[in-house]
Amino acid sequence: MHYTPNKVVVIGGGYAGTLAANHLRMRPDVDITLVNPRPEFVDRVRLHQFVAGTGEATVDYGTLLGEGVRLVVDSVTRIDTAARAVRLASGSALDYDYVIYAVGSTAAVPPSVPGAAEFAFDIAEFEPARRLRARLADLPLDAPVTVVGGGLTGIETAAELAEQGRRVTLVCGQTLAPSFGAPGRRHIAKWMSRHGVAVIEGAVVSEVRADSVVFADGGVRTSALTIWAGGFGVPGLAAASGLRTDALGRLLTDETLTSVDDDRIIAAGDAAAPSGQPLRMSCYAAGPLGAQAADTVLSRIAGTEPTVINLGFSGACVSIGRRAGIRQFARKDDTAVNAYIGGRMGAAIKEMTCKLAVSRIRREARKPGSVIYLKGGPRPVTPAVTDRGVALS
Repeated sequence: MHYTPNKVVVIGGGYAGTLAANHLRMRPDVDITLVNPRPEFVDRVRLHQFVAGTGEATVDYGTLLGEGVRLVVDSVTRIDTAARAVRLASGSALDYDYVIYAVGSTAAVPPSVPGAAEFAFDIAEFEPARRLRARLADLPLDAPVTVVGGGLTGIETAAELAEQGRRVTLVCGQTLAPSFGAPGRRHIAKWMSRHGVAVIEGAVVSEVRADSVVFADGGVRTSALTIWAGGFGVPGLAAASGLRTDALGRLLTDETLTSVDDDRIIAAGDAAAPSGQPLRMSCYAAGPLGAQAADTVLSRIAGTEPTVINLGFSGACVSIGRRAGIRQFARKDDTAVNAYIGGRMGAAIKEMTCKLAVSRIRREARKPGSVIYLKGGPRPVTPAVTDRGVALS
């Protein structure tokens, strides 16, 4: 049987992109290329461990990608929609019939904060995490460390370092763990107090210096090392390619994850903004969105109507050092409830969840189409936003 393969280029080899590439193998007539700037998969949920030296955060793609998926180690500079070509930093190009846009997320160190880009370290990607790990290795154990950001990344980083005996201050712009229920927040606060972490809530860092942080109220706190964990941004590839995005830069799509500008570009993971109402940036959502994006491509190849997003949340996990953690429960709409599992059991659930993120990709490589996830029902979206003819930004 002779056929012309459909060329699909997956941009980004994280949780969403790697699973999407494996999922596409459900059809034999798909030529799959995965483009990623690094030769190894980065297990981002373990970057805080990598920084602290308590774990590793890279995995060999040879153990994750199914047979027939071609890995190209390069960076994408532009999606040339007119020529249907993905332009690479090396100067070459990849022709495509479809693109899965899974570029993920990056750090969001605000340029409006003087000194933040110059003196603060971030932990959102492997390269800055590696620089931070090297800096920590040269830093005396009693040197004051400031972590800016009271979300899950900030909590995990602060706890990992505090458990090693470091002097840590955790600065929260709002409350500690704002996405958790009140009981879970109190549990985390107690752990931090027992381990000597100074938690400052409702504080805004207005400047980062080489040896201190300055607060909006004029206060100054000594800091030999400042780590910025105050949220995430996204790469600017979509905007650079002339595609419409939301305010953060995520690709605007409909509920099938198809770009509102080009039905041959389908988004997945942190860089997708379906109906202008993106899901929470998370490893939890990345895999299902990767499968959804691949299914949309396969539907278009088959000439059938793609299905819409149907993902339900169940909560979130956070590690608090190596021996404690929290499994926070939530409704399917991702609203936290006042129920959690903490302590060693919480740590065990968190570790199982981290392992599941990678094992799910491996399982999809062995058996495409095997991924399963919690369904959430139709999403309440603004009708005008789902209209592909409406300008969203």
